[in-house]
Amino acid sequence: MTRERTLAALAISLAAALWGFDGVVLTPRLTPLPVLFVVFLLHAVPFVLMQPVLGRSWAALRRLAASDLLVLALVSAVGGVTGTLAIVKALFLVDFNQLSVVVLLQKLQPIFAILLAALLLRERVTVRFLAWAAVAVAGGYLLAFGLHAPEMDAGSRTAQAAFWAVAAAASFGAATVLSKKLLGALDFWTATFGRYGMTTLISGLALTATGAGFPLADVTGGHWTVILIIALTTGTGAIVLYYWGLTRVRAVTATICELSLPLSAVLFDYLVNGSRLGPAQWLGGALLIGAITRVTLKGNSGD
Repeated sequence: MTRERTLAALAISLAAALWGFDGVVLTPRLTPLPVLFVVFLLHAVPFVLMQPVLGRSWAALRRLAASDLLVLALVSAVGGVTGTLAIVKALFLVDFNQLSVVVLLQKLQPIFAILLAALLLRERVTVRFLAWAAVAVAGGYLLAFGLHAPEMDAGSRTAQAAFWAVAAAASFGAATVLSKKLLGALDFWTATFGRYGMTTLISGLALTATGAGFPLADVTGGHWTVILIIALTTGTGAIVLYYWGLTRVRAVTATICELSLPLSAVLFDYLVNGSRLGPAQWLGGALLIGAITRVTLKGNSGD
């Protein structure tokens, strides 16, 4: 793997770690607001803030071919709306007291992404790469559940949250592959601008169509502060890092690097909430770091 590709893989890992911080420290403070409205605000506010800096991206978006515009719409609908909605819903269901749902998301995402990358992008997946992916997935599971099976009683909030986490895994896995395709037509700045704009439009239309509306009166000063912090750091900043890295590595490599999210989530949960790791979770963290390091430094068949 070249130096540039190594930096790109590290950028993706950092972006995912920022998303872990978001899930533990920032997004929980928006819990009282409706889930779809949170999705809308987390995209609309950054999109407005981007206008003075990235407003020129409108011209590039207007020149997009119909097929590329469709890919942008799919990335926004699948990753921006469906994926974000699903993971926020999952986190709200467990009141942010159980990080297993967050890790379940990252545990399953590589499966969807690797399959889609092979099908849609014709990326070659070697047996060695799949072996390291399996190690990373095993590490993610240990971080989430230790040596115990997750509690999945019918009708439990954990079961419902797990359903939404799986839906988010499929959505984000598909968005990773579609984003790689989109970056063949747009630079990462314009792709970021377009994704936030399209996601704002889709989520806004969904709020209108469902009759949920825009309860701005319920948004407190504290909520606006958190939304602005997310917009400037774990939201837009992380997406820019992610897209910059994604233009330089393959989608299957990117999705393994994204497994740094559960590691950071568990770390921040300990630092912020005092949650402690058991021996099996420490083992899971070691496996996860080892797999990410191996993929980052060695890549897969040419990375």
